[in-house]
Amino acid sequence: MKVELSASAGFCVGVKRAIDTALEAAESDQSIYMLGDIVHNEFVVKRIKEKGIKKIKKLGSGKGRTLLIRAHGAPLSVYRAAKRAGYRMIDATCPMVKEIHRIARADEKKGRKIVIIGDSEHDEVLGIKGSLTKRPVVIDPREPLPVDKLKKIEKASVVVQSTQNIEKVLGVVDRLSGIIKDLLFHDTICRPTKKRQKDAQSLPLRNDVVVVIGSRTSANTKRLYEISRSLNKRTCWISSADELEPGFLRGAKSAGVLAGASTPDDTIKEVVSFLRKL
Repeated sequence: MKVELSASAGFCVGVKRAIDTALEAAESDQSIYMLGDIVHNEFVVKRIKEKGIKKIKKLGSGKGRTLLIRAHGAPLSVYRAAKRAGYRMIDATCPMVKEIHRIARADEKKGRKIVIIGDSEHDEVLGIKGSLTKRPVVIDPREPLPVDKLKKIEKASVVVQSTQNIEKVLGVVDRLSGIIKDLLFHDTICRPTKKRQKDAQSLPLRNDVVVVIGSRTSANTKRLYEISRSLNKRTCWISSADELEPGFLRGAKSAGVLAGASTPDDTIKEVVSFLRKL
């Protein structure tokens, strides 16, 4: 079995920074809490939990506690509530996500309506929404456009969830430009995402089968799977080598491997090793 591993596979800079920040904090502080998971990968989540970082559903008293803001960011209301509750805070938000917040706030102050293209219930999108003072319009590329709502907007600025599919986003922006006369588009899809998606457009064409590695909760991994499967029907999505069924590989002489931005290196190595042994 010839195995081709995508050069972009594995942790992006933002994810690595968040995990390193969490692990470093855990070495010196055993009272660290998070509202949710550090990133969307069950193996990383397990490692963080083993280090003593606790996941909570809501903020209680923060006396003697530290709140770790996750890679996807958080609404301003979380920062304010944590401060009032007495938490010390460590911010592990991806710098690119922080930049999206900055762009959206700056344009809102200029009187522009903010339009967010992204998965409506994703943590990153909720964080962007929560960084604004006025209610933005969220457009999920999988859903019909809210045309009646959009027609009422005179001028708008568009920002994008950092892990969206660029081709689908450009399609949405093209339709928006026909509805909103004064439309300013900020391409806030991050470079690592674009590199992964570019690999997902070429690697499936060179290989008999494609294996996409990443958690089912990972939005960027889902995008890789969708792109690859549109080009090569023999594409599977797994979270670890244990899920790889040998029957899927029957007759294949080459396998391409893609991995999401929150997929650990050791998980990727296990899958590649499994494939090479066949």
